Amino acid sequence: MNKFSALALAVLTSSAAAQTPATNPMPDGSRDMYVGLGLASAARYEGAEHSERKLLPVLQVQWSNGVFVSGMSAGMHLSHNPQFEYGPLVELQPRRDESGKGGGIDGIEARYSLVALTVAALGENRLSGMTPVSTRLLGGGFLNYYLTPDWRLTGSLLYGAGNERDGARLDLGLQRLAIQVGAHHRISAGAGLSFVNANYNTAFFGVDRIDSLRSGNPVYRPGGGLKDGHVGLRWNWDLTPSWMLTSNLQVQRLAGDARRSPLVERPTNVTVSAALAYRF
Repeated sequence: MNKFSALALAVLTSSAAAQTPATNPMPDGSRDMYVGLGLASAARYEGAEHSERKLLPVLQVQWSNGVFVSGMSAGMHLSHNPQFEYGPLVELQPRRDESGKGGGIDGIEARYSLVALTVAALGENRLSGMTPVSTRLLGGGFLNYYLTPDWRLTGSLLYGAGNERDGARLDLGLQRLAIQVGAHHRISAGAGLSFVNANYNTAFFGVDRIDSLRSGNPVYRPGGGLKDGHVGLRWNWDLTPSWMLTSNLQVQRLAGDARRSPLVERPTNVTVSAALAYRF
């Protein structure tokens, strides 16, 4: 296992940050690929009180030319300096409607929780009557800096969120790459902050007059700034040279104008996930 696998399977995390896999030097024409299936328990949407369980596909690939796919994001490593990683980055932001926030890859998703239906039936759904936020492809770039071979500072900037495609998000973080625990276990950890512009907060946490009339939520016009802080812990268990079980714990706490939104029921959300993946 190398630095690439230490940060694999990011599709199951709930963090706003798009995780970029570490550079993985490989022979020309080769690739490193994981596919599998995972189970995640996560909030219906950012700030929701209730959680739901989802079956989600797992995918991460990196090619020798630097191109990678990591869950809902994709990009390309352009740097040849081992201390820096940078390049273009795109991320698929799933749709959010009355049932909550979608997940999966290219719309592939399997929800078996009845939480959304139960909440709607009880009339406790704060998204009821709100205009859905459409799926958007965000574009931007990433820049990572290695403090040591095991610690790196991460940063990414993405633009194009929301129905108006004018929402921007800046993610900054600190990651500890895999710590070897025994012969088959590795633990990695990270923490970060997400900053957004007013257009982003308006798309996901704002309530305009029309939405207020339809949903009963008070009119709310948020500004930009710090959106959330998050910490995460991942445990990878190498069952065989090809099979891996990965588990993840993610805690996110909303802040600033996002936290004060009338759509927010609980500012702290916890995501727990596990996945079985096969390495090609």
